[in-house]
Amino acid sequence: MMKPLLEVRDIHRTYQIGESTVDALRGVSLTIERGEFVAIMGASGSGKSSLLHILGLLDNPDQGEFMIMGNNVNTLTEDEQAGLRNNVAGFVFQQFHLLKRMTIVDNVRLPHIYSGLKGDFRKEATERLKLVGLEQRMDHTPNQLSGGEQQRVAIARALIRDPLIIFADEPTGNLDSKNSAEIMKILKGLHDEGKTIIMVTHENEIAAYAGRVIIMRDGVIVSDERRAGMQPSVAAAAGEVGIESTLSRKGSLWQDGRYTGFMAQAFQSILANKMRSFLSVLGIFVGVASVIAMMALGEGAKAAMQEQLKSMGSNMLSIRGGSAKIHGAAQGAGAVTRFTFIDVDDIASLRTLVKNSTGVVNGNGRIVYGNKNWSSQLTGVGFDYGTMRAAIPTVGRWFTREEIQTREKSAIIGVTVVKELFGGSNPLGKTIKINRINFKVIGIAPAKGFSGPQDEDDVVIIPVTTAMYRVLGKDYLSGIFVEVASPALIEQAKIAISELIQKRHRLKADDDSFNIRDMTEIQKMLSSTTQTMSLLLGSIAAISLLVGGIGIMNIMLVSVTERTREIGLRKAIGARKSDIMLQFLIESVGMTISGGFIGILAGIGISLILATFAGWAVKTSLSSVLLATTFSALIGIFFGLWPARKAASLKPVEALRFE
Repeated sequence: MMKPLLEVRDIHRTYQIGESTVDALRGVSLTIERGEFVAIMGASGSGKSSLLHILGLLDNPDQGEFMIMGNNVNTLTEDEQAGLRNNVAGFVFQQFHLLKRMTIVDNVRLPHIYSGLKGDFRKEATERLKLVGLEQRMDHTPNQLSGGEQQRVAIARALIRDPLIIFADEPTGNLDSKNSAEIMKILKGLHDEGKTIIMVTHENEIAAYAGRVIIMRDGVIVSDERRAGMQPSVAAAAGEVGIESTLSRKGSLWQDGRYTGFMAQAFQSILANKMRSFLSVLGIFVGVASVIAMMALGEGAKAAMQEQLKSMGSNMLSIRGGSAKIHGAAQGAGAVTRFTFIDVDDIASLRTLVKNSTGVVNGNGRIVYGNKNWSSQLTGVGFDYGTMRAAIPTVGRWFTREEIQTREKSAIIGVTVVKELFGGSNPLGKTIKINRINFKVIGIAPAKGFSGPQDEDDVVIIPVTTAMYRVLGKDYLSGIFVEVASPALIEQAKIAISELIQKRHRLKADDDSFNIRDMTEIQKMLSSTTQTMSLLLGSIAAISLLVGGIGIMNIMLVSVTERTREIGLRKAIGARKSDIMLQFLIESVGMTISGGFIGILAGIGISLILATFAGWAVKTSLSSVLLATTFSALIGIFFGLWPARKAASLKPVEALRFE
C-alpha cells in the first residue's frame, strides 16, 4: 500500500504574542496524497497559514505527529529539515521575497547554493524562466519587473530544484485579476505535470483551480471537500523515489559543493550598501594604519635610543652589601659588608679611575603634614648624589654641604608625596614630620615615573647624615654610588674598588659579602621604556581595532535586522544554520580584511612620509604587518560571530513574517 505524501495527526500550534497566547492549530489531522492540488481557505486567524508553514517544514508543531512518506519529521534535526526543504519543496510567497540586489536569473538559481551540487546552474535557471515566460528579462532586477512578473520569477525559483511539492501562500494576494489568472494557469500546468500543490488562499475563484478545498476556522478543519472530476495527477508517482532517497540519506545533504557561491553572495551584499560598508571598512582601515605607523615609530625610536645609549655609555657603579646572587636574603652574621663614609672617601681617592663617589642610606618613613600622612621610601644622600643621579630639583634647591655636615632637617620630596600630602598647593617652605621629626621642604625631586612596579616618585630625600643619626639610627651606609671617569675604565674601576674594599674590610678574594653592578639603572630605564612603549602601542592597537570591530559588529547587526526576511527566505529554500553563519562571517571578515589590507599600505605610507618630511626614525617590521593582518581577520570573526549567530538562530517562519 502506497504511503501518503503528507500526513499530520492531531497537531497543535500555540504562539505567544506579547502577553497573549494564541492557539493557531488545535488538533488538526490531515492526509495529502501525491499529485493533489489542495486549497486551504479560511478567514484571517483561522490557522490556514500556520498549517501551511508546518506542512512546508517552515515551522514545527508543539505536539502531534507529522509524517512525510511515512517518515516522522519530528525526529529530523533543524539542518535535516532544511535539506529536505531544499530537495522536495518549492515555495511561492505572497510577498515574492526576491533579493533586490540580484538579477532574476540569480534569484532563480539561489536554492542551488544550498543543494550541495557543483556548478553555476545558470542554464537550469534560464529554462525555468522560459517556462514562466520571462526568458527575455533574465538580466533585469526585481525592481524592473511588475508584480505579476516578480511572482513568476518566484515560481521559477520554486521549480529550480524540481520539487515534488509546491507550497503557495496567497500567491495572487498582491496581483490584479489578469496576473492572478496567469499565475494560476502556471500552477495548474505544473499540477498537470505531476506536482503536488498546496495553496493557501481566501478567494473562491482562486480555490476553484484546486481539486480539493479545505476550510479552516479557529484552528480546526471544518470542511474538506474534493471536487468532482478533479483527480490527483497520475504523473505524481514518479516522485516517490526522489523523496524516499532524500529521507534515507540525511547525512549526504552536507556535500562539499554546498559552499559554492557563498563568497560571491557575501561580497554582493557588501557592495549593495557601498557607503555603509565603506564607513565600516574605514574604522578598520584607520585602526590598522595607526597600528602600523605607531609600531614603526616605536621600533624606530627604540633603535635610535639604543644607539644613543651605546654612544653615551654609562659610567655608574652601584656598590651594595651582600651577595649579588642572593641579594637581600638573610645570610648570617658577617655575611654583609657594612660601608661607612671612610669607604666613600677611599673610593673617591682613586682619582685616575673615579670621578665622584657618594654614600646613600635607605629606609622607610611615615610622612605627616597636617591631618594627612603617607608612608614613603626614605633616602639619605650626600652632596654629589644630586648631579650623579640627576636628582637636582627643578622646583626648589638641592642641599648645601653645610646642611649635610650639620645634619640639617631639610627634605626634598617626590611628586607622589606632594600629591598625597599637599594636593595642588605649593609644599616649598612647609614643615612636615618624618618619623615624628620636623623637616622643612626645600625642593621637589624631578619626576621619574615607575621603574617596574616601583614608583620612583614616591620618595623623600634628606641629608645622609640626618638620615643615619637622627631618623634611622644607622651607623653604616646602605650603598655607594660611584661615577667612573670614563666608560673604558669601568672594568678596571670595578677591580680596583673590589680590591680596596677587600683590603680595608679584610675580606678574602672570593668573598661575596658585597657586590658591584654597572649600568643597572640604564638597563632598567631601557627595559621600563621598552615596556611602556609596548604597552602604549598595544593599547593603541587594542583601542583602535576594538573601535573598528565594534563598528563592524554594529553594521552587521543592522544588516541582520534589515535582512531578516532574506534570512527567512534562505532558510525556506534550504539554508542550514551553518550556511547563514558562514555567509555573515564571510561578509564581516571580508570587510575587516579589506580594511586591514588598505590600512597596512596606508600605515607603511604614513611611516615613510614621517621619515621623509618630519625626519623621525621609523622602522616598519614584518611582525607589525602580520600582527595587523591577523588582528583584522580575528576581529572580523570575533565581532561578526554574534550577528552571524543571531541571524542563524532565526526561525524561518518568524523571519519571513518580520515587519
